[in-house]
Amino acid sequence: MSISRWCRATLVAALAVTTGCGAPDERTEGASAAATGFTEALQQGNGRQACALLAPNTLEELEKSEQTACDQAVTQEELPAADSVRNVDVYGDQARVVLTGDTLFLAHFPTGWKVTAAGCTPRPEQPYDCRVKGG
Repeated sequence: MSISRWCRATLVAALAVTTGCGAPDERTEGASAAATGFTEALQQGNGRQACALLAPNTLEELEKSEQTACDQAVTQEELPAADSVRNVDVYGDQARVVLTGDTLFLAHFPTGWKVTAAGCTPRPEQPYDCRVKGG
């Protein structure tokens, strides 16, 4: 391989890594929108809408642990009031969205971003402690 071809190949590889095939902003915005949609639904007392934004395993675990339907269980959790997005970290199909008042974790599914954990607080040198999470 010639030097110029090698440079072009390296440049293309570097661009693919840094741009994520042209979608990092879309992924960040999608995760952010799902997280704020979830917290807004909770603030409005709309458990049905909040549950629509939960990942399947998280919804199932919530219903199982609370022994009631998701729309009732999610509002009973009394998750922290969250406001504006402070930071979004996307790692492939996983994301962490830090809001004023709460931290949520999300996963990307064919139907879009879904909340896998909410009501999460950091712990020194340990995983986050989350009030709502999948099994």
